[in-house]
Amino acid sequence: MNKQVSKLCEIAKKKDRLIIGLMSGTSLDGVDVGLCKISGNGLAVKVDLLAFESFPYSVAFKHKLKEICFLKETDLELISLLNIEIAQHFSNSVNQFLIQQNLKSEAIDLIASHGQTIYHSPARLRNDANPLNATLQIGDGDYIAVQTGIITISDFRQKNIAEGKEGAPLALYGDYLLFRNNAENRILLNIGGIANFTILKKDAVFANAISTDVGPGNTLMDQFILKVTGNKYYDLNASMALEGVVDTELLNELLNHPFFNQQLPKTTGPELFNLKYLENAIEKSNKNNLKAEDIMATLNRFTAEGISVAINQIFDHTTHPVVYTSGGGFQNPLLMKNLEGLVPFAIFKSTSDLMIHPDAKETVLFAILANETVAGDYEAFGDQTKSMGKISFPN
Repeated sequence: MNKQVSKLCEIAKKKDRLIIGLMSGTSLDGVDVGLCKISGNGLAVKVDLLAFESFPYSVAFKHKLKEICFLKETDLELISLLNIEIAQHFSNSVNQFLIQQNLKSEAIDLIASHGQTIYHSPARLRNDANPLNATLQIGDGDYIAVQTGIITISDFRQKNIAEGKEGAPLALYGDYLLFRNNAENRILLNIGGIANFTILKKDAVFANAISTDVGPGNTLMDQFILKVTGNKYYDLNASMALEGVVDTELLNELLNHPFFNQQLPKTTGPELFNLKYLENAIEKSNKNNLKAEDIMATLNRFTAEGISVAINQIFDHTTHPVVYTSGGGFQNPLLMKNLEGLVPFAIFKSTSDLMIHPDAKETVLFAILANETVAGDYEAFGDQTKSMGKISFPN
């Protein structure tokens, strides 16, 4: 038997596995690295988050990524080069993280790398007759494996695509295994660049759990503040939005898109919710003279409205769901205030109450996927889609 395959078999048999989860989202902030100790698999899985660190991208690298990400037309050579460059960033982040944690690569069983999404194209958001869904992540798994010396699981979304799904969001698997609960209706809400949530009703089984994108998270606010300031990448503590007033007509135009009325589950991305989308809404609502602060306040409310619309499709005042929030949007005080006002029957907490740092949750979820890829039997998921990754060996 090949030595690397034999090693993988031994990892699968271990009682506990040390798995590093890697995530870079649509906000293009940097690489999140989470070290997880995982035992068991399926419904018996247990996870301890041992350490977490974020490694930000340089301003120059962010600008380079923006030349290819979420654009229908771009430079194929640059995509090819960035496939390796983003893998370098991931690899360097892992190696630096291991030094910080005083660990050798030999101590780590697996790396779970989400990669960097550069384009997401569900058929329902295209105006063409092509029925195919597509999504593309860069950051070559072989490169990461070779540069770190650690078996790497990557490219998690393609099996979901191959089975006719939209390739996102994949939080459903880890959310279900870790957070199902018989005592309360739960919403696992992640507000990154795009907002998505997993619905776990009391006594949920995998077949009736729902994971879906619900609209923009931080992406429009982040794009707008960078445009008007030139050097700010997000609205820290909602400082700009708090200086403005929500414009109802602009808000209504922003919400005037078929996506918000589509049946759950559904997916989206910055390919739709971008500055062009905002500019069109401003023009249609005749709001060209609005102050930047008012636009930011309206975008903040828009994000909250998109999330609340989706929650209200499933729950009402009789159900009292508990919303466990993660992602960068959790740190936006005005956004959270808007959400609490729009969904008054819900109880809002953070994933810290579930023993998972809000910034680290996605790294944990992909570590879970890698664990299931190697050690899982998939029984917990019944006959539903099993979206697991591709395996890259160091040599």
